[in-house]
Amino acid sequence: MGRADPLSNPKPLIRRVYAYAAYRLGDGELAEDVTSETFERAIRYRASYDRSKGEPIAWLLGIAKRCVDAALARPAEIPVTDPDEVDGADLEERTVGRLTLAAALTDLTERDRELIALRFGADLTARQIGERLEMTTNAVEVALHRALDRLRSRLEGFEEKGVRVSVPAAIPQFERSTGSTGEAV
Repeated sequence: MGRADPLSNPKPLIRRVYAYAAYRLGDGELAEDVTSETFERAIRYRASYDRSKGEPIAWLLGIAKRCVDAALARPAEIPVTDPDEVDGADLEERTVGRLTLAAALTDLTERDRELIALRFGADLTARQIGERLEMTTNAVEVALHRALDRLRSRLEGFEEKGVRVSVPAAIPQFERSTGSTGEAV
């Protein structure tokens, strides 16, 4: 029988769907909203899940992609932050880093952004991405390598302009030692 409860162990699925959404939309409320919407739809349509067509994460990422696309099509809302919630320590540096990374990702093609989000957001292997996108594992690895090179190039362009870029630790290819502190740039 091809039917099983795809949401029987939701905790790791929620993390992976959120990470995927955060890579596509940015970390925060919008990614949380998309994650919630994804699971609302999954609960509503869980009877349609067929294990013979793939793992639960693949099914959920299909739903999440549609939710992300819908969120990107909606007009942007300006977030309102309570001043008491703001941590002033390195807020400017983190904000600039996140905005720079978001700008660099925006410069990439839709395909590149999707590959990076599936690999580092949803934590899928090249084989799993290949199954999802109907590509060979080798083709995924090559395309992902090229996408990361393009992202790295854009980030280096920002650094040449004096903007310090904070890249998520989830993308180890970008880690470079600064020498004295050992922090990743």
